[in-house]
Amino acid sequence: MPKYLIEREIPGAGKLTAQELRAISEKSCSVLQRLGPQIQWVQSYVTGDKVYCVYVAPSEELVRKHAQEGGFPANKISEIKNVIDPTTAEKR
Repeated sequence: MPKYLIEREIPGAGKLTAQELRAISEKSCSVLQRLGPQIQWVQSYVTGDKVYCVYVAPSEELVRKHAQEGGFPANKISEIKNVIDPTTAEKR
């Protein structure tokens, strides 16, 4: 199943409180439950003014639907084609 990286422009994201982040997470999870098991939230990274989220979904359209129903921006959605890390450099 495809994996997507979603860039969400949220001014002041890095200053959100633990309670605010929890509320956002709860909203996202409730939308995911309604959409069904084919879309899954893997992880998110919060920076100064953006949140980067990793989702597994059958299509970009379903990722956009999640964003619309949850009221979250999805400024850029990119399909992840590969993942590398330091172990990629190791010879096998």
